[in-house]
Amino acid sequence: MKRVLVVEDSNLARLYYRTALEGAGYRVEEALNGLEALEKMMTAPFDLLIVDINMPQMDGLTFLQAVRRLELPVAATPVLMISSEAGPQDVAAAHAAGANLYLVKPVSTDALLDYSAMLCG
Repeated sequence: MKRVLVVEDSNLARLYYRTALEGAGYRVEEALNGLEALEKMMTAPFDLLIVDINMPQMDGLTFLQAVRRLELPVAATPVLMISSEAGPQDVAAAHAAGANLYLVKPVSTDALLDYSAMLCG
């Protein structure tokens, strides 16, 4: 079973992602911000990270940059960044930080599942 870490400060968004992903057979864990996500990544590997940009304590871009700098296998974990930030500069910043794919909220369940499957097999 593929493991997904959802890094998102919104309770409603986390519930939406969890419900969709678990319904499709993924095992889902959650983190409220980048710091919590880094801690979870050190305990067990994930097959996919779904990351928001705007979060307290450590935002998604800072988190992703930290992950990509790690000299561990987790540094190569695929990342699907989903944010309400829709400008071309936001997409460029996400890709520069190491995101594999960038989607703008709201994301349909079909799109979430299709892109998750594409990124983590």
